Amino acid sequence: MPNVESPGRRVMLGNEAMARGLLEAGCQVLCSYPGTPSSEILPAFVQLKREHDIDAYAEWSVNEKVAFDNAYAAALTGKRAACCMKQVGLNVACDSLMSAAYLGCVGGFVVISCDDPGPHSSQTEQDTRLMSLFAKAPAFDPSTPEEAIRMIARAFELSEAKRLPVIVRPAIRVCHAKQDIVQTRLASQPRKADFQKDPRRWAATPKFRYVLHEELNRKLAQIVSEPKWADGFNVQPIPDGEHRRAGIIAGGVPFVAVRDILDDAGVGSVPVMKVGMPNPYPRALLSDFCERCDKVLVVEETGAFLELILESKPGVCGRNTGHIPQEGELVPELLYGILSRFLDEALGQPLPRAMDPSLEKLLEEVKPAPRRPTLCPGCPHRAAFFAIRRRFPKAVFTSDIGCYTLGLNLGAVDTVLDMGAGVTMASGFYQAYHQDGNDRPIVATIGDSTFYHSGTAGLMNAVYNRARMLLVILDNKITAMTGMQPTPGLGIRADGGVGGRIPLERVVRGCGVDTVLTHDPYDVPGFSAALAQAEEAVEREGVAVLISEHPCIIAYRDQLESKRMNITDACDGCLLCVKRFECPAFEPIPGEKKVRIRETLCVGCGVCVHICPTGAIEAA
Repeated sequence: MPNVESPGRRVMLGNEAMARGLLEAGCQVLCSYPGTPSSEILPAFVQLKREHDIDAYAEWSVNEKVAFDNAYAAALTGKRAACCMKQVGLNVACDSLMSAAYLGCVGGFVVISCDDPGPHSSQTEQDTRLMSLFAKAPAFDPSTPEEAIRMIARAFELSEAKRLPVIVRPAIRVCHAKQDIVQTRLASQPRKADFQKDPRRWAATPKFRYVLHEELNRKLAQIVSEPKWADGFNVQPIPDGEHRRAGIIAGGVPFVAVRDILDDAGVGSVPVMKVGMPNPYPRALLSDFCERCDKVLVVEETGAFLELILESKPGVCGRNTGHIPQEGELVPELLYGILSRFLDEALGQPLPRAMDPSLEKLLEEVKPAPRRPTLCPGCPHRAAFFAIRRRFPKAVFTSDIGCYTLGLNLGAVDTVLDMGAGVTMASGFYQAYHQDGNDRPIVATIGDSTFYHSGTAGLMNAVYNRARMLLVILDNKITAMTGMQPTPGLGIRADGGVGGRIPLERVVRGCGVDTVLTHDPYDVPGFSAALAQAEEAVEREGVAVLISEHPCIIAYRDQLESKRMNITDACDGCLLCVKRFECPAFEPIPGEKKVRIRETLCVGCGVCVHICPTGAIEAA
């Protein structure tokens, strides 16, 4: 019997709200690869379906393209399906997105791509709205968690009506905001998979793709001509017959911030047009607003999506005119100054001063000093990086996306491009040097989850093209950086169930690597010996892999064999433990040539015993 929950209200995280919105909209399949700010959507989906006995499928896929393709296939059977990821993850799925827009779908298919203006935890600040324009996939841009729920429902309706993939792109402030949400009933959906074969569409040849492109353009034109799809999300607030000296166009999170600032400052009469569905582009509505205002400021994150198309309109300003910075998140304290300068320019009336000058000065004085991110005390990656750096002082160190990117602080990471590039760039460096007759040592590092995500193709390519390099896979048995999601190496599925375990070593050997070593980096002498053994294998075979295996101390805290550490009088204050080993548990003693251990941070891993040149660190 379908489970039913009584309606009510509950304060939810934005990502939890979106998970609920998916189930309320009848989503039967959700696939994802973790990445901030999207990571909490799938766990919340699993939790809700478990609590309410909903018949829905959820999986952590090995990468974003796999997540996209799995969910898309479900949508072709007539079910409602979705995939979610962070904005750079959509790059990985872009090939599928471009084709899916042409091919269309049968059941509703929604792509949630969470943007990270700032960026707080991303390689780039890219704007998913521009990706939707590129792929010709309609997009919704929520301002709040509650609006994200409504947009997900609308996106499924639009997707099924036009047989198109539809994107919802919440920014990080929507994902991580909390809001009092009205809950509607949850129930299992009765739809059964029923794939109707049509090779002319689902396996279209290039000639028919041209026809499909024409069809896609017709669908987009229809959506623009049917205001119901953007109803309530695109709002032009100036009544017919009225004209204003100044107006603001905003979408997503900046719309809420602008509205709040103007209302708090007592200038709520300045019209703010909301653009919640930016693609297909609401050209007529935006033109109408611009014609009713002498001067318009476009406030949007992250790129200049709306402004780019409005550029030909007189009086329009924003990023391209220097009124708004070209990069960074539009936080309220920054927006306040932007709006004040714009209103001063347009109306001769800046906003009143936001804060008492004495309070501003006080806050400036208490602002904490900036501190660079570092690996956790006891992190096994620190021990691995230290040993690698010591064994290969003149190597080129390529690395990847994850906690271990912080190996750059230990001088063991020279490059970080994107997921999987730690491996591919290593072989690229080898070929570039080898071409000149100079075989410089190349050491690549990559995490276990990232290796499953996109490391295998690069490794096969390196073996196939006879590169000479050492790959160290930092296997901490978890996807740590994004919130401790399981990897295929654990054989644990998204709902905690048992999955097929895929050992790293077997995958590596399947890529054509003969020498595959595994060692615990906490055993510093043994790990160093393994590095030496791997170096010999590189000379002999070209590519060797060392799996640095030790569980993450945060995810597996209960497995840590903690020792109480002590510093003896042999300490001469060389600060190697602070500067080169960079363990946060060590700090210099002011006025003395010695260091001390901060007991509250030290986890007692004991690795530091092996790195002190004077032997001054010992287990008590």
